[in-house]
Amino acid sequence: MNQYSKKLIRISFLSITVIAISLFSLASTKSDVYRELARSQRLINEVYKSLITRYADRLDTEKFTKVVINNILDDLDPYTVYMEEDEKEGLDLLTRGKYGGVGINLGERDKKLTVISPMDDSPAKRKGIIAGDIIVKIDGLLTEKMSLDDAASHIRGPKGTDVTLFIKRFGDEQLIEFVLTRDDITVKDVAYAGMLDNETGYIRLTRFSKNSGPEMRSAILNLQHDNASRFIIDLRDNPGGLLQSAIEILDMLIPKGELLLSTKGRLPEANKRYISRKTPVIKDDVKIAILINEGSASASEIIAGTVQDLDRGVIVGTPSFGKGLVQSVYGLDSSGKRSLKVTTAKYYVPSGRLIQKPGYINDKLVVRDEKEDSIFVTVGGRKVKGEGGITPDYEVVMPKSTPLLLECWRKGLFFSFAQEWQHKYDSYEDALIDLDLMADFKVFIDAHELDVTTEGEKQFQEARTKITALDSTNMDLILAFDFVETFIIDREATLFEAEKDDLRRRLLLELVGIMQGTEFRVAESIKDDPVVIKAKEILQDPVAYSGLFQPKNNDKSF
Repeated sequence: MNQYSKKLIRISFLSITVIAISLFSLASTKSDVYRELARSQRLINEVYKSLITRYADRLDTEKFTKVVINNILDDLDPYTVYMEEDEKEGLDLLTRGKYGGVGINLGERDKKLTVISPMDDSPAKRKGIIAGDIIVKIDGLLTEKMSLDDAASHIRGPKGTDVTLFIKRFGDEQLIEFVLTRDDITVKDVAYAGMLDNETGYIRLTRFSKNSGPEMRSAILNLQHDNASRFIIDLRDNPGGLLQSAIEILDMLIPKGELLLSTKGRLPEANKRYISRKTPVIKDDVKIAILINEGSASASEIIAGTVQDLDRGVIVGTPSFGKGLVQSVYGLDSSGKRSLKVTTAKYYVPSGRLIQKPGYINDKLVVRDEKEDSIFVTVGGRKVKGEGGITPDYEVVMPKSTPLLLECWRKGLFFSFAQEWQHKYDSYEDALIDLDLMADFKVFIDAHELDVTTEGEKQFQEARTKITALDSTNMDLILAFDFVETFIIDREATLFEAEKDDLRRRLLLELVGIMQGTEFRVAESIKDDPVVIKAKEILQDPVAYSGLFQPKNNDKSF
């Protein structure tokens, strides 16, 4: 036997030994996991059995079991939940077009029940609920321990009935009370599609359901028929929905053969790669802008992140919500009445970025095998930020609402006035030329005696209370505080004139929505929308658009 043969035998023997050791190690690891699982299960069973049989009061076994299960799930992500038959209806909403509610897309952020976005032309939108609002109470019930499904079931109900939400809003110390009258919420995926100018087509997509693909394809083809040579796709306040619909839409935008998305989990079936398989409806040389905000989640983030990673278009707006977890539903009994919805994987866009923001789970419970990167690169080599959500290429923040406008919105006065006054006009154009419109609205809001709080007023009142408590007889202090209070009162008296243009704009949007429908309302609202205007500017400027996709050699960001 020559030296080469002996060396080959040694290498083969060594390889077999390494494989055998690896298999033994894997089997040993699995065996350890099962032993640990068995020990934990025995402990849980013993505690449960002791409580059921020995506790001083007789426990309702069925209810106690549900509480125990929910407590087990409490420190995991908000989408991993135990469900019984009457709690499954929420899973079917995307395959139905209509339900009774107030039009709120719910999520969870930092263990708090959060509004991802209000739906267009819904009671929640009309009354002034906005993305990021935290729902503290529903009809007097604290939401702290509610699951998303529980909260949704409390908010939904028959048309015409009321539900009261107590909202904590960023920047406001006190809770804001909203009384919302439930309505039939009919959801249309493409809320509006039209030409912004001779070359720019605009599409507003409000969710991802089984209808999204066909509706988007139809909208794109119609706009192309109108000679659209660039596109703005508005995904702001779109909370997501069906993954398959997102893939269908990406197939319309991305060249064939590209990686669109991957999912990664511990089970083999959770690891998937989605590749574009069709010739896109929008050609490669057509410019695209995707609009996002903090209300854009899940499937919206998949679209935006994939378009960004593949340098297929520009992303404009504000950072997205950061929801990138995949759930699977498993039956727990033969009757099918009980099931467990479990997060089994995570979404990753082509660069390898995880969409899910951190903080969705108690980190003490998780064994981290590897640390997630925070900096990634697109196919063209430019840097994009990780750590959850999608950061736009151009950030444009919508202007903050002014005090009187905000209070009128909270009280639903724009919608109430529009409903009452619509009968005065034969058409929306009549409202546009009505010189008495704002005088009538001033009388209307004065009759409601609004409690408007201007910026700094709360801090002033708190300071006055604290300082006066130290010396309530000091006349100099009292006169100084009275002077400031008079200034605030005088300033509030001028708010209507100062905000007149903004108030009129909001009022006209409500009138056109009631008189002509949601599509006309959207068409009017985007005419002076700063994000839409910025997107148009970028698409029309070839240097600004193409320059975005060039990697910067001296880029020290992130």
